[in-house]
Amino acid sequence: MTLTVTHCAPCFQGEWVWVDPGIGVPIGARVKLTDTGHQLLVDDEGKEHKLSQKEEGSIRVMHPTSVEGVDDMIRLGDLNEAGLLRNLLVRHRQGIIYTYTGSVLVAVNPYQELPLYTADQVRLYHGRRLGELPPHVFAIADTCYFNMRRHNRDQCCIISGESGAGKTESTKLVLQFLAAVSGQHSWIEQQILEANPILEAFGNAKTIRNDNSSRFGKYVEIFFNKDGAIEGARMEQYLLEKSRVCHQAMEERNYHIFYCMLAGMTAEQKKTLCLGNAAEFSYLKRGDCIVCDGRDDAKDYTRIRTALKILTFTETHCWEILKLLAALLHLGNVSFEATILNNMESSDVSLSDHFTFAAKLLEVQPAALAVSLTYRSFMTNRERVSKPLNSEQAADSRDAFVKAIYGKLFIWIVGRINSAIHKTPTNGPKYVRNSIGLLDIFGFENFDSNSFEQLCINFANEQLQQFFVRHVFKLEQEEYTKEDIVWKSITFSDNTDTLDLLAVKPLNVLALIDEESHFPKGTDVTMLNKMNRAHAKCNKYIPSKNTHDMEFGIRHFAGVVHYDSNGFLEKNRDALNSGILKLIEASTNTLLQQLFEKERQVSTLSGQFRQSLDSLMNALSKCQPHFIRCFKPNDDKKSMVFDRNLCIRQLRYSGMIDTIKIRKLGYPIRHTFKQFLQRYRVLLNTTVCDPKTAVITGQDGWKIGTTKIFLKDAHDSLLERERERELNRKTNDHMYLLLRESFLLLSVSFNQLQLGFERLQSTIRGRLARGRYLKELAAAVTMQSQVRGYLARKSYKSKREAVTVLQAHTRGMLARKTTNKMKTDVSAVFLSAQERMARERSAAELQQRLEDVLSQSQEAAAKPEPVSEQEMVETMFGFLPNRVAVGGREGPAPEGFEVRLTTNVPEEQPVVDYDDENEEFSFTKFSALHFQGSATYSHIKQRLRQPLLYHEDEGDALACLTVWWIILRFMGDIAEPKLINQEPSAPTPNQNNLGQRQNRRLSNLVGLDQVLCNANELDPSKLDPSKLDPSKLDPSKLDSSKLDPSKLLEALSVLVCPCRDEIYCQIIKQLVNNKNQKSSLRGWVLLSICLGIFPPTELLMQVSLNFLGRGPSSYGPYCAERLRRIVANGERGEPPCWIELQAVKTKKATQVSVALMDGLSVSLPVDSACTSAEVCQALAKKVNLKDIYGFSLYIGFCEKVWSLGSGGRHVMDAISQCEQEVRRKGEEEQHAPWRLYFRKELFTPWHDSSIDAVSTDLIYRQVIRGLKSGEYHSEKEDDFVQLAAMYYYVTFGSAISGENAKKVVEECITTELIETKSQGKLIQLVNAAHTQGPYINSRKSTDSVKGDVVDYARQKWPIYFSKFYEVTQMSGPPLPKSNFIVAINWNGISFQDEKEKKLIELSYPEVTGVNKSRYGQGPSVSLATLRGQFLLQSVDAGEMADLIQWYLEGLKERSVYAVALQDVNKQGRSMTMNHLITHLTDGEYSPARGWIKGTNERTGNTGAISTDTVLVLPTLEKPSDTTLVRSPDQKKTVAQNAHEREEAISPVSLKEFALEYFRQPGKEGGRGAQARGAGREKLWAASKEPIKQPLLKSLVVFLLSLTFPSPILKYMGDYPIKQVRQPIELTDQIFGPATQHVPLQDEVYCQIMRQMTSNSSRYYGWQLMWLCTGLFSPSQSLLRYTQRFLESRPREPLAADCLQRLQMLLRKLPPHQVEVDAIQQNSSQIFHKIHFPNDSTELFEVTSTTRIRDLVRNIAYKLILASADGYGLFMKTPNKVHFKFLSQLFGEREKPIFKRSEGPCFSGAPATMPYLVIFMRKLWFNVTPGRDLTSDLTFHFPQEFPKYLRGYHKCTKEEMISLAGLLFRVKVDTDRSQFVMIPRMLKELVPADEIKTMSPEDWKKHIISSYNKQAGITLDEAKVAFLKGICHWPTFGCAFFEVKQTSEPSYPSIVQIAISKQGVSFIDPKTKELLVMHPFNRITNWSSGSTYFHMTIGNLVKGNSFLCETSLGYKMDDLLSSYVNMYEMQRQSVRPRNNSMFPT
Repeated sequence: MTLTVTHCAPCFQGEWVWVDPGIGVPIGARVKLTDTGHQLLVDDEGKEHKLSQKEEGSIRVMHPTSVEGVDDMIRLGDLNEAGLLRNLLVRHRQGIIYTYTGSVLVAVNPYQELPLYTADQVRLYHGRRLGELPPHVFAIADTCYFNMRRHNRDQCCIISGESGAGKTESTKLVLQFLAAVSGQHSWIEQQILEANPILEAFGNAKTIRNDNSSRFGKYVEIFFNKDGAIEGARMEQYLLEKSRVCHQAMEERNYHIFYCMLAGMTAEQKKTLCLGNAAEFSYLKRGDCIVCDGRDDAKDYTRIRTALKILTFTETHCWEILKLLAALLHLGNVSFEATILNNMESSDVSLSDHFTFAAKLLEVQPAALAVSLTYRSFMTNRERVSKPLNSEQAADSRDAFVKAIYGKLFIWIVGRINSAIHKTPTNGPKYVRNSIGLLDIFGFENFDSNSFEQLCINFANEQLQQFFVRHVFKLEQEEYTKEDIVWKSITFSDNTDTLDLLAVKPLNVLALIDEESHFPKGTDVTMLNKMNRAHAKCNKYIPSKNTHDMEFGIRHFAGVVHYDSNGFLEKNRDALNSGILKLIEASTNTLLQQLFEKERQVSTLSGQFRQSLDSLMNALSKCQPHFIRCFKPNDDKKSMVFDRNLCIRQLRYSGMIDTIKIRKLGYPIRHTFKQFLQRYRVLLNTTVCDPKTAVITGQDGWKIGTTKIFLKDAHDSLLERERERELNRKTNDHMYLLLRESFLLLSVSFNQLQLGFERLQSTIRGRLARGRYLKELAAAVTMQSQVRGYLARKSYKSKREAVTVLQAHTRGMLARKTTNKMKTDVSAVFLSAQERMARERSAAELQQRLEDVLSQSQEAAAKPEPVSEQEMVETMFGFLPNRVAVGGREGPAPEGFEVRLTTNVPEEQPVVDYDDENEEFSFTKFSALHFQGSATYSHIKQRLRQPLLYHEDEGDALACLTVWWIILRFMGDIAEPKLINQEPSAPTPNQNNLGQRQNRRLSNLVGLDQVLCNANELDPSKLDPSKLDPSKLDPSKLDSSKLDPSKLLEALSVLVCPCRDEIYCQIIKQLVNNKNQKSSLRGWVLLSICLGIFPPTELLMQVSLNFLGRGPSSYGPYCAERLRRIVANGERGEPPCWIELQAVKTKKATQVSVALMDGLSVSLPVDSACTSAEVCQALAKKVNLKDIYGFSLYIGFCEKVWSLGSGGRHVMDAISQCEQEVRRKGEEEQHAPWRLYFRKELFTPWHDSSIDAVSTDLIYRQVIRGLKSGEYHSEKEDDFVQLAAMYYYVTFGSAISGENAKKVVEECITTELIETKSQGKLIQLVNAAHTQGPYINSRKSTDSVKGDVVDYARQKWPIYFSKFYEVTQMSGPPLPKSNFIVAINWNGISFQDEKEKKLIELSYPEVTGVNKSRYGQGPSVSLATLRGQFLLQSVDAGEMADLIQWYLEGLKERSVYAVALQDVNKQGRSMTMNHLITHLTDGEYSPARGWIKGTNERTGNTGAISTDTVLVLPTLEKPSDTTLVRSPDQKKTVAQNAHEREEAISPVSLKEFALEYFRQPGKEGGRGAQARGAGREKLWAASKEPIKQPLLKSLVVFLLSLTFPSPILKYMGDYPIKQVRQPIELTDQIFGPATQHVPLQDEVYCQIMRQMTSNSSRYYGWQLMWLCTGLFSPSQSLLRYTQRFLESRPREPLAADCLQRLQMLLRKLPPHQVEVDAIQQNSSQIFHKIHFPNDSTELFEVTSTTRIRDLVRNIAYKLILASADGYGLFMKTPNKVHFKFLSQLFGEREKPIFKRSEGPCFSGAPATMPYLVIFMRKLWFNVTPGRDLTSDLTFHFPQEFPKYLRGYHKCTKEEMISLAGLLFRVKVDTDRSQFVMIPRMLKELVPADEIKTMSPEDWKKHIISSYNKQAGITLDEAKVAFLKGICHWPTFGCAFFEVKQTSEPSYPSIVQIAISKQGVSFIDPKTKELLVMHPFNRITNWSSGSTYFHMTIGNLVKGNSFLCETSLGYKMDDLLSSYVNMYEMQRQSVRPRNNSMFPT
């Protein structure tokens, strides 16, 4: 070697120098001194060279950067070819294969595996700046990803290099990285990755230079959504080398798929396809290379089948592909024999099995296949001619057929892959998504023999080189010139001339090839001659040497390549024999036909390739490019071998030197001034775009152009780092200032609050002191006045009593004298001696009887005997007869009404020791708190000095003392005073008046009773005596022995209102600790009677309930039920009747009989609190009455009937009033002649007799009885005759008989009418009506005729089916009388006087409104009508108003008539005021939302009408014209109803904001509005018409905003909805686009606020505003207007809540169903039920912005868990269980749980899905049983126990026995009687697969033994012990999944996968042996599909792929992600770093 020195420089021992080895590129060498002192050079190749003295002085020293090498070759000091080459050499020897050249990555193929592609490396490079870490292909991939998200611009990565340089592997690595950083682990990502194995199998092959050479080009475009997640991909393939299927060079193989198929198929499959090994097939052994070192074809085949399955290739698809591939192999073994046919060379197919099998697999006839291969068909001018082929041509035809099939199959496979991974965006055509394109295309090729394929490949490389040159050099320097940057142009090698030669200039090479291909007689020779002539003078073209030479050459950018033109035209034509095409058409092979169904040969192969290449270059030009230059270090595929010549050649033609120069001198980073300001404003001190004001120092590293700033890569990285640091600092400063400001405000507020508290305390103390003084002063004054009053009253009372006694004695004496005289006179005159003797005898007997009774009583008193409770009750109620008649009926009671005597059963005696001091509502505590003086809570026998409770009124206090005296005597706690000279007398006035108080009578007998009776009415004055003066109630005159409870309650009821609690306190006091059995029993009886009349007040209610709960079993529950009933139905107004006392005696319900109109009676149970409504409902249920409306309960008394209605009136009060009336007359109550009836009182206007046959029958009977009794009157006798004829038909049918007619007359016609008319005449009339009636011939059913009777009576006599109310007119239109009766019925409202004369009659359409009010002291009704407004006062005003309102609302709901209130003139909806509108109820529009569909009766127009513009009339018939005319005042009132509330407070609108930000308003109204001179629309105020453009002028071109104005109007009811929609549909349409597009968010706010301004339906707008404020905030420009808008409406309930929600987090999805439901129900609180594994649940409040993390922490805090780490929320649906990520919002709908479709659901019907939210442990780390008891019992045990029973764990027999004992204790606790059940409980104690290892008895014996050893532990301790027993197992805390796999032959087909904190374990489910365990750091990728789960183990290059079939893949995916994220967060917490990627 000749050593040439390049420079003169001194050198020393060990220095590195450059020397020229004579090959043109200097080589590095190191100086070494010999022993003799001479210098010796040792070059990089290890060769030693001696230097002469002369040469030593000329050595050039190597720059330090070239000695050790640099990461970025721009930083090389020796910037030349030698420096670049040595840098690559040095790094290659160090095992560093990646080097930067600026932003271009140089990748040297190492030909060995390196540990550079693990998951840790992916995480390391993700989010890092280029150059921040050592060079790596991941850094380029991350740069693409970062720039795409930062600039929202498509990226592309062009990977170029020679064949074998590693382009395919680099492409796969970039794909793997993008899939990993996408972070979704979605199935689409895995499908994209799995496309590579398929394409490599069918498109890659072993070549001399590359064991996995891509024989096609591909461009992969990966699509990302706005969140940076992969959502699809598309692949394009270019120019597959089809010739390789038939021909391979030596040491090369066919495509991989053939070898993999033969190595991996099962023997059975190979037998079916008649396949053997690869050496048997000609197509596979022509390269004399069957096996490829380093490849496992069988394993690859498994991987290919896995990939096909992932990409949705079915088993049928796979088998069809295998069939075609097998057919191709068989065809390759077909040979041809040469023959002569008609003096022409021909050939025949040699018979062989291969040919037969090929025809069979292709599913064609063998003869047809033979003909198509040995003959060529072509068209002449007139006919198709077949020409025989010789053997060579036949072989070529066969090869062409094979190549065509394989080429088409490859294209079909790519299409199938694209259909799986490429999905059209579902968000509409406007949806924009970014992409990253990866170009992996064939490298530059130069073989010994180059053909047409190499020409096309090298042409593609020329295009890519031009793209690189243009991007790196041309565009770069043009930009500098345009921006006036001082720049010295760099010369670079440009391949434009080569491209012109090949494809640009006229008569270019490819054009000439195409032209010659179209000539039928064109040959390769003629083509070559044309090219030689056309380009002989071109310096890039090398013509052939002579006419016989078929080669020509091209000078490419990578060197000269010579091409052999033989076969060019045939390959370019790429056409099949027409006979073969016909053969394919005749084939029954479906896949074969699919491959060729689109066979349209429209262009040549080069034309197709040029078209695809042009499309590719256009796509690349629209992207921001990134370059990876792949180098191969040698041609022998050896590691650590560096071929300098090969590498320098690659460096030269790649233009790397020029690239380094321009990258070093240029400015690759550039920003416009606006972009620079926006991004780096935080670093700038001014608004001037000067990097010096930021952080860049110096002048050389950057330039400022005319419109842009130019920076270097280092500057960009520096700016980004400083920007992030500054943002963080300012954020911290801002938070500090906020905290400081808040602290100062809190300090000031605290000081002010402290001063305020001091002032408040002093004021309160003063007020309290003054209050105490005033209270004491008032008390003293009160005490003085009370004492004085008491003394005066006492003196007056004593004097009055003395006078009274004196008068009484005097009157008595005089009366006795007079009486005795009269008796003597009468006896002397009228009585005989016998009569006198009889009287004397009777008197003596009576006297004797009384003495006997008295003596017996005295003896009983002297010797008390034990008496049972039953006997005491019988004695107490001795005044009641043994057998009583119900309802005043004499004689024995009807069946069912007797008081049945039962055997006395010993009952608990009502004497209870009372001790309730520890209870909350204790009577003891109540007495201590509220009783006066020294009164205690327990039983006493002394008189009280003052009432127990305080009473302001003195009379009430004295009355309470009287009550106490009465109660003591009733209970027998004090002795009875002896009555002197007691004589029987008539009831005293007091006794007569008891219970007859004012305003407590029945109704004033208005209505039906006036018609029924002709007798004189009861005198109300007699029924309403004056109130009883409590002070005159003399307890001394009440004999308790003869005082029955009803009399006592009459006395007590006088005192109910003021003394209610006092009475209960006195009774309860006397029951507490009462040791006297008789006294206690009488007290409980008294208490139960009181509880049936009136309840205690709220003050005593809870205390009473507590006391009753502690009472005796015989009375406590009974009294509690009576209290519940009286509280529910309201207090009574009358004292108890005697049948109630009978019920108290038996403690059973009272049976009453109710008469029906059909003559039957129904017995019903009632109690003291029973109301008429309850009786009516019970009766309807008993008789199966469905249509119950209008039926009422009536009570009859003394030939009079009163309606009790069907409401809240007490039945017992009415009975009590009847008894009081009987008693007033001096008769006994039990004989009161009252009756109960059930009859129809009211009809509805929409009554339908056909609905309920029972109802119709009862009314029918009522009408017939009314006819007979004269209840119903009519001036026309024909009415009676017609009804009698109907009755005739119902009773006797069509039969005609005089006898029947007579019976009808007698049963229907009143006696009065029969007497007036002759009976015979009436019989004739009825007969005639029956004969001529419509029923005989029609054969109508009797039920139908009964309905006609009912309808006839309803129409004829509406007044008899009315409610009557006595009213007094206070104001309104003048009437003849002010006091009158209002009759309300189905027909209308009638005012009548007492003589039933109508004063005025109103139909319901005339009534415009009804309201309750108070006028003076009484309730009143305001009735608005067309005739004026009436103000009516009545006791029952509320009931009357409710009835009228109910009729009006019911009629409006059913009405189809409305009147127009204003003129409307809009397209399709025109009407004039007062027009009649008939609205159609076809469901097209929703009246609830304010729209109806109506027809104008005058014009006939039909359309949607706003309910604000019409008034629905309450009528079922077409109204008269008079009811349509509304007065001006009424129209004005209705028109202003929509605005009166809005005008009340003058709220803020968007008017001011609209002036600046809204677009220019247009004209109001619809079409034709401008012609009418309409004014401009108010964009800031509500409108009923949808707007056609957005409000904000910045969004005029943003058409998406037009999708939600109409939904807003529809939701608020301002626009008609043709069909009723769910609110969630409309909210999705309103908020869906805005959550996807931020610019629309302000538009939504503006449109909602606009529609809420001056709009009566703004109530729904507030709902939208509430939802909106929980989704996103308005921009800063709109925020203050929004706040003012909300603050100006403080009266709105949701305004404050909306203000609070305004600053919430940004949501990504529309509101959830639960949010919409909550706000629809006027609730801003959302409570969600959370389920726990131990089957418990709890409610937690969530909001619209509650994050899962916060909710998890809240739950953990509430459950008092030790830590929330590892826990999570799961959504369980009927099909799946999904984990909710901690960063997610709880209310957001996510796929597939909350979201109703794959994309945002902006339209369409919602699909609701039930779900449960479960809180449970997900990640099992730091779990130590016993440390957190709550976690163990609530989560750990319930979650681990089922896994143990399913047999997932491997455990010993002893462990199972011990655990079974614990589990048995958990099941039965200490119940040893359950030992016998152990054999049946084994499934709950022992793992399922271990039960049969022992007999049930053996299990029982061992479990009992284990159970006994564990004695003394509790259930909770047993559960913890169970957890401690299994926690040491390696599978503790694992999640188990049983899957089916085919990826690993050494594993069983069914494998159990266990995921835990250690990693992923594969377990044999049968033996439970661990097959393998992969830690998480070895799992590089995973994903899940609907039925598959895939996992990649190892690095990204040579990782093992594992695919399994399971429906739980989503769970495995989620669990893996969670564990990996947990470890990643732990790693980051140890080594924090800035991982911010995207701009804020």
